[in-house]
Amino acid sequence: MKNVEAKQKEKIQNLKMLPKHIILVRHGESEGNKDTSAYSTIPDHKISLTEHGRAQARLAGSRLRDLISSHGSSQDWRVYFYVSPYERTRSTLREIGKSFSKKRVIGVREECRIREQDFGNFQVEEKMKATKETREKFGRFFYRFPEGESAADVFDRVSSFLESLWRDIDLNRLNNDPSQDLNLIIISHGLASRVFLMKWFKWTVEQFERLYNPGNCEIRVMELGRGGEYSLAIHHTDEELQEWGLSPEMIEDQKWRINANKTDLNDHCKWYLNSFFDNELDSDEDVKEEDIDSDDDSKDIFLDTDS
Repeated sequence: MKNVEAKQKEKIQNLKMLPKHIILVRHGESEGNKDTSAYSTIPDHKISLTEHGRAQARLAGSRLRDLISSHGSSQDWRVYFYVSPYERTRSTLREIGKSFSKKRVIGVREECRIREQDFGNFQVEEKMKATKETREKFGRFFYRFPEGESAADVFDRVSSFLESLWRDIDLNRLNNDPSQDLNLIIISHGLASRVFLMKWFKWTVEQFERLYNPGNCEIRVMELGRGGEYSLAIHHTDEELQEWGLSPEMIEDQKWRINANKTDLNDHCKWYLNSFFDNELDSDEDVKEEDIDSDDDSKDIFLDTDS
């Protein structure tokens, strides 16, 4: 009995160390969003926000503060920011930051691994239009822009960032007081946000291909569930998740995560296994020897010792 109680206390303590929210925010409207010809004369990382983009960011800051301070949160909450080094994301952070007092912000870190997908140093408008058309035919995840990156490349560096993020949380490098609700806000770009969610929730490439880019200053909220899993379905409606491109199975998975324990994940993921296999056999006895072709040429490869 004592061991059970000790484990329960340890679980509660571990949950207190986890962020209550991990929130992804795309930057506000940029000069490049307004006029794509800007990319032909201005380096991508120097593209700035429009006045409308700054207004979007200020409104996003107000919404973030309202979100974090409500929904059953402790009154003693804190935020920690991660931000892409691009001008438009840093400017978005400055405007969002106006909604938070200094005592609420425990830190900020510029993080190069959540920067925009690299398209090359300068973008020739007509050539880029043709290149993006080719990407649609090839596939958005694996297509690599000439002199730039593919979404798969972005996935690799965002995955590295996510691993560092978990170490920061596990080792309490964010200097968070467990009595306070910690909220992480990641200000990044559309593609980086999508691959972050893809990595976190183990979505497949096929599922990624169906996702839509978030709008400027759109907020996507991962909230900690009762059992220690994060879910998009706590804050967002089914309709929102559908609009983002999540399939019915993906939405059901998000709902399951609201009350899920990490130890239940393997049993829950049978639907995920079924997406890779035509059928799922109950036992070894279901495999009939007569179904195996004894004349399989692949066996000869192992028997041919002279090759």
